Amino acid sequence: MRILVLGGTAFLSAEIARRALLCGHDVTCLARGTLSAPPAGATWVRADRSAGQAAYAPVAGDGSDPAGWDAVIDVSRDPAQAREALEALADTARHWTVVSSCSVYADHSVPGAAEDADVLPPLAPGTELTMENYGEAKSAIEQWALGLARDKAHVCRAGLIGGPGDGSDRYGYWPARFARDDAPVLVPDIPADATQIIDVRDLAAWIVAAAETHVTGSLNAVGETVPFAAYLEESRQLADADSEIVVVPEDWLASHGVNYWAGPDSLPLWLPPGHEGFATRSNDAARAAGLRIRPWMDTLRDTLADERRRGLGRERKAGMSPETERRIVAAHRAEASAAPADRPG
Repeated sequence: MRILVLGGTAFLSAEIARRALLCGHDVTCLARGTLSAPPAGATWVRADRSAGQAAYAPVAGDGSDPAGWDAVIDVSRDPAQAREALEALADTARHWTVVSSCSVYADHSVPGAAEDADVLPPLAPGTELTMENYGEAKSAIEQWALGLARDKAHVCRAGLIGGPGDGSDRYGYWPARFARDDAPVLVPDIPADATQIIDVRDLAAWIVAAAETHVTGSLNAVGETVPFAAYLEESRQLADADSEIVVVPEDWLASHGVNYWAGPDSLPLWLPPGHEGFATRSNDAARAAGLRIRPWMDTLRDTLADERRRGLGRERKAGMSPETERRIVAAHRAEASAAPADRPG
């Protein structure tokens, strides 16, 4: 197959290109490549998608090949760029994949929800992209894909993506934290809460396989649901750590400036109220269509190995810095020790 990857230089898109090459396909990557290059073996078309329709001229062909690309795969989060690509290439492409997100769903409170759950309204054209409207942006991209690629469109609603090379620093935080040092580890009191990630390698393999077999429609590409306590214990064992674990109530953490989920001063994978179903999405439809998921412990093991390579003490995009963690642990202990004396006798 002739596969065009719109991207191909970072995390998921690079893994998609690598997987397609391993499967013997002819792969072209359209990307700026400001930080890295596509995998060896791929044809690199340098282009900046912010240039609009002109960016796709080098890969649009001259009309001599009526089939166009066998498959186009787009990972963009920008609805304008996604629309322009579709307008330039969708008519002659045989299959079109947009990598969307389970963030498109309007309600994250219902465990086990499937693809028929309501989605957010599409982001209005011209709206500035922010992390707060990420779900609406992906919803707009889905709408454009289904409208312009029609029955050739595969809307791949990915969950949290983990595995080697994850630049978000979320899934790898806990095994890396246990491996970093023996200082007390601050942990939210959420043992039964769900975690759910999909390994980037499994997701890439599924996207390529779906293009090969012309899978279409909107499908959740999510992994196994794992209780936080099991994930935490596996992280501790993989790191061979005997650190003290300081378990703190959620309301105390939130009231002392500890952030949910991601970003600075956060405890990754800890979700705010109303997100009880966020990490329990059904993947039954995708599995029936060919999605294969490796054991989550294998992903965690490989993630820790990648964390060690990248440096356990590096500055992270998600998680607690050692200084913040020590301060929060000390504050909690101080309040806990003072509490009995404050009670009326």
